[in-house]
Amino acid sequence: MQYEPRGEVRTNDTVQTWRDSGRFFEFRGRRIFYRRQGDGPTVLLVHGYPFGSFEWHRIWARLTANLDVIAPDMLGMGFSDKPIRGGYSLMAHADMHEALLRELGVDRFAVVGHDLGVSVVQEMLARRADDPTLPAIRAAAFLNGGLFAETYRARPIQQILSTPAGHVIGPLLPRSAIQKAVTGLFGPDTKPTNADLEPLLDILRHNGGRYVSHLIGRFVQERRQSRDRLVQPLVDGAVPMVFVNGTADPNSGAHMVARYRELVPNPQVVELPGIGHWPQLEAPDATVESVLEFLMAAGWRARTAGALVPARPRPRLR
Repeated sequence: MQYEPRGEVRTNDTVQTWRDSGRFFEFRGRRIFYRRQGDGPTVLLVHGYPFGSFEWHRIWARLTANLDVIAPDMLGMGFSDKPIRGGYSLMAHADMHEALLRELGVDRFAVVGHDLGVSVVQEMLARRADDPTLPAIRAAAFLNGGLFAETYRARPIQQILSTPAGHVIGPLLPRSAIQKAVTGLFGPDTKPTNADLEPLLDILRHNGGRYVSHLIGRFVQERRQSRDRLVQPLVDGAVPMVFVNGTADPNSGAHMVARYRELVPNPQVVELPGIGHWPQLEAPDATVESVLEFLMAAGWRARTAGALVPARPRPRLR
């Protein structure tokens, strides 16, 4: 079932346009926002924590000029519902994306994940080893995120919010503290302006988001518990993969690239020096060009449906 967006949001025209260009579908009784635009092979964009699909706005036009692009807001983020007792596990996030693909009749696609979205994509890859009847993932591009739980460096505020104290601190966290934490994840020369951050912070708090953000952030713990399952598709070379990384990211920058090269056979990596945690915002041209070049190398052809083809299986890491 699909719904048209309704209501208004207090933010700038760009975000309002983003919302007005999207739709909603129902997932387990909750309204999930998504935007779909373009023509060609389908690419699913899986955003990170804590904002939503608007994180893709600086590369949206370039992607949709060549591809059929789908970008949902996960439950608890963006313009999707934000229930206090929501299902915010990695499994539930992956289930939502699978449900959306079924709703839209997608049977094959490439995927781009960032931050939390990286872990969701890893779970989606893992479940396809168990169930080959699921819509086929033909290629995967990872932006900065915790591909390997043992290498991820959570910031102090993340660590605090993921504890039981997060129930008290999370809803009371002032906007200035969130702004400081987010700014610290950008590269030294790509810090966001207030105008850059205001719409993201508005989206974060939209529809009671401050009451659930700390609950969503617990994926960091879940990622540690599911580490082997999430890493297996990477070492197996389940699909063609690329890691586009802002190396100045204190969470998952150069140190995550080093671990990726250590564990993934024949790793394909694009390093963006001086860029932090949000390459799609800090270096949109380099990011989108890297993704498009990778998709073409993986077998993608512009405006040719179903043109993405899987690579040969890679050897298992011993």
